Amino acid sequence: MENSSIEIKNLCKNFGDITAVNDLSLSIASGELFGLLGVNGAGKTTTIRMLSCLTKPTSGEAFLGGKSIVTEGNEVKKIINLSTQETAVAPKLTVRENLEFMAEIYSVSDPKKAVEGVIKDFSLETVLDRRAKTLSGGWQRKVSIAMALVTSPRILFLDEPTLGLDVLARRELWTAIKALKSKMTIILTTHYLDEAEALCDRIAIMTGGCLRAVGTADELKAQAGKDNFEDAFVEIAERSKASI
Repeated sequence: MENSSIEIKNLCKNFGDITAVNDLSLSIASGELFGLLGVNGAGKTTTIRMLSCLTKPTSGEAFLGGKSIVTEGNEVKKIINLSTQETAVAPKLTVRENLEFMAEIYSVSDPKKAVEGVIKDFSLETVLDRRAKTLSGGWQRKVSIAMALVTSPRILFLDEPTLGLDVLARRELWTAIKALKSKMTIILTTHYLDEAEALCDRIAIMTGGCLRAVGTADELKAQAGKDNFEDAFVEIAERSKASI
């Protein structure tokens, strides 16, 4: 794929006799919001951990912004950030202090500009002086993602960003994530299929550590012969299970 931000080539990860990711090859374009879906144990988290240089692949390779996860891990880490499904805020610090702390940890060149930028992007002005522990779950998730953006990453991994949030909080966070589209490459993992359909430019479906299908939500529905995306996901996942 031209202008590819992430190029994955035959990536594998074994844990003893268990193959968590099996021969994964995939290209993700710069500025794309890409969904990675699968049931529990599909290999999503292991894939994200390899791409973010938290664990080394057993074999294969991936290039993020042209940098190898195998031989240039430190360089890869300079252009990525990760927002985990666990809300990563310091509860006793204010929202502003959390953002400033993150900028200091990463030695951001212009921390004031970076912090003010994410405050504006995520409309955090009304909660800046509140301690993080006093915020609702939805606000804490927004702050957690904003903290990952202080470093101005070229590639952002969002792991289950709306897990456990109510419907209104989820939709508010969707709006914030949509605003990031095209500003950076985003890899989103989620179990909410409506979320993937609403947000993602393209979606990959994994089962048993293998890539089973990739395309837009409409393309995947057409491939499965279904009108509903959830039905299409189930059809592709079940079809893959039957072929193992």
